[in-house]
Amino acid sequence: MIEIKVAPIRNGTVIDHITAGQALNVLKILGVNEYNIDSTISVLIRVPSRKEDTGGWKDVVKVEDRELDTKTVDKIALIAPHATIVIIRDYVVAAKNKVNLGSRISGLVRCSNPHCITNKNEPVEPEFDIISKEPPALRCIYCDRTLQNISDNLI
Repeated sequence: MIEIKVAPIRNGTVIDHITAGQALNVLKILGVNEYNIDSTISVLIRVPSRKEDTGGWKDVVKVEDRELDTKTVDKIALIAPHATIVIIRDYVVAAKNKVNLGSRISGLVRCSNPHCITNKNEPVEPEFDIISKEPPALRCIYCDRTLQNISDNLI
């Protein structure tokens, strides 16, 4: 087995146990693009995982000099329900928490139904019931549409 070595970060966030293949969607959630990279970002895609619920593979994203807000963590939970958020301060783990997908979410994703009231320029925030956590599946509380591709509908 090949050992993977990635340099430690001094301060920032490690998003570990991302569902294999979702690292690029996590970067999208973080708003990372070629115009706004201010510090080191490490992306590992499809690396071996010892956790049983990952199918043997995971992705990892390390972002230096940034700690994530609650809304960002909630979006990550929608596409990577087994992710762990690790806060690093001065090369030491300051906090380590699993993402938590509740029973209902608001304002994080848009409904894929173009006729839903949330897509009709009305002052209504999209709201969804979580109908499955593995794999994540959402149902709009207004039109009952089940959201199939969560990452394409993130706000």
